[in-house]
Amino acid sequence: MNTILVVDDSRDVVDIFVKMLEKGGYGTFAAHGGEECLEILKEVAPDLILLDIMMEPMDGWETLEKIKNNVATVPIPVLILTSKQLTPAEMEKYGDDIEDYVLKPVTDFEMYTAIEHVFHRRQTIRSEVDRAMKRGVDSGVVNEYALLLRSVDINKQFLNIFETRYNLNNSNIHSSDNICQALKKLDATIRVQKTRLQEIEGKIRIP
Repeated sequence: MNTILVVDDSRDVVDIFVKMLEKGGYGTFAAHGGEECLEILKEVAPDLILLDIMMEPMDGWETLEKIKNNVATVPIPVLILTSKQLTPAEMEKYGDDIEDYVLKPVTDFEMYTAIEHVFHRRQTIRSEVDRAMKRGVDSGVVNEYALLLRSVDINKQFLNIFETRYNLNNSNIHSSDNICQALKKLDATIRVQKTRLQEIEGKIRIP
């Protein structure tokens, strides 16, 4: 059974998501704020953290930074679950440290889908890395391969979030120059990453 730590400074919200997750067959831990989250992580290592952003006194971004700056907790995947819209600046700053960004309110199906996508991606990457290592591929190349597999998938999700939010197909969106530039940069990054990923896959993929 996969275990999930729910972090939110609203006890009612924590209770709602704990019940939702337990209904879906997950084990749960509950933290009512960033400080309590960090204390719990000293004792347990959940398979995933669901983290709210708008918390006091320690908000979600500060909590995330502390999780990822601790060698003991940095491997734990973090999925942001919040009512706050993600900005391009936040994506650029924190994108490497999160697995997905889900907006409240969220249905049971949407929540389970997001969680299982994170678990499936991590399992796929582990399998691909194991196969590459068995072929004797250089460890540096294997590490780059794993990072690219994760980064391409997550960046594509971010791009989809922003394209949906800002409706970039609308000709009236031109006023948001900073947003457009950020998304063009993200799109360009994905293209470069995919090209490099294909180069590596051509060398290590097992038929």
